[in-house]
Amino acid sequence: MMGLSGMVYKKRRPGRYKAKDAAFAVGGHKGGYVAFFPRAYPTNAPQRKVREIARKCGIKLGISKSELQKLMVECVGPAMAK
Repeated sequence: MMGLSGMVYKKRRPGRYKAKDAAFAVGGHKGGYVAFFPRAYPTNAPQRKVREIARKCGIKLGISKSELQKLMVECVGPAMAK
């Protein structure tokens, strides 16, 4: 779990400035906001099917492009056709 320091960000606002023809200065408002990581969304049936087939075929992060292409043709394609 991440601490609160990783979820609170200081706003980046433009500095205070006054245009030549403006009556008063604008910008530079100070403040902060609290941000939370997005929650996991529910997957639908086609997404679950693709994820399951990819796991069975051995597709994972870090495999080379040639390995991925080979697995897509030899394993994933026939499995999705069923």
